[in-house]
Amino acid sequence: MTHCDSFLPHVSVCCCRDSNVSDFFLNLLVIVVDVNPIWWGQQAQREPEFTLSKCLDGVMVMGNSHMALTRTNKLAVIASHCQDSHFLYPSKSLGGGGGAAEDTSSSRDGKYELLAVANSAIAEEIRNVLSKTEVRGNSTDTLLAGSLAKALCCILTIYSVCCHPELISCLGQVIKAAEDCALQYMNFMNVIFAAQKQNILIDACVLDSDSGLLQQACDITGGLYLKIPQKLALTQYLLWVFLPDSEQRSQLVLPPPAHVDYRAACFCHRNLIEIGYVCSVCLSIFCNFSPICTTCETAFKIQLPQMVKPKKKKLKMPA
Repeated sequence: MTHCDSFLPHVSVCCCRDSNVSDFFLNLLVIVVDVNPIWWGQQAQREPEFTLSKCLDGVMVMGNSHMALTRTNKLAVIASHCQDSHFLYPSKSLGGGGGAAEDTSSSRDGKYELLAVANSAIAEEIRNVLSKTEVRGNSTDTLLAGSLAKALCCILTIYSVCCHPELISCLGQVIKAAEDCALQYMNFMNVIFAAQKQNILIDACVLDSDSGLLQQACDITGGLYLKIPQKLALTQYLLWVFLPDSEQRSQLVLPPPAHVDYRAACFCHRNLIEIGYVCSVCLSIFCNFSPICTTCETAFKIQLPQMVKPKKKKLKMPA
């Protein structure tokens, strides 16, 4: 059973309907959260009041609000780690996370059962991810490209089983913490262009330094990019800026669009450059010329300019 199986029964209902197809409209929100433990450990030392637990609380509030708006709204949450990415919701431990699992405590306090199941699944899975994953080295690079690719595969799975994909609205929300990794540039851009082809919006909520990759992703797909000025107000930004869909956003006064820097980052020093050297095999970008590509180890044939022999001057005979 895959993580997307919780959405498939609802989609199959649409495929079986012969009339009133417009009554079905599935709105899927996929949230990718940066849970890099090294960055969050450093963040806890800088600002003890804003931790990973507080960030996940904001994610749960946004996810609960999305599912409470309409009964056909669906949610998926992916944790982006240093070496891997994991589904926090739906989770395999809850039999697909489609709401089939029962939370005995939810019936006593009056909470909507689906929201209680989602919150408990996210809390349990994040504990498993952080406890079982070992971090080696001091690198704070997050596998963001792989997490976005997993989110895109989840969305395309829903598209593939529905007879009316035009009635499905999908949105990818990225909560970015650590800095960009230039080594993921090609994989990242491939995912972004695939999302653009499928008309999938990608939003970015950046907690720390600006992300050039996410700026390009939001500009290409038509999503929103925002570096929040106050981390403690993360929940408010998620609800008032990113929760409304594309139709509602046209009627709201949103933060002005950020300036997009389309300069590419070199693979050697991770510096943004305007003119550089590109490998003809793997398309890696370098700021300095190298006879061997450090990414794919391709040796380039260098054509040296031909030496022009100087013409011999003819001796003039004395008259």
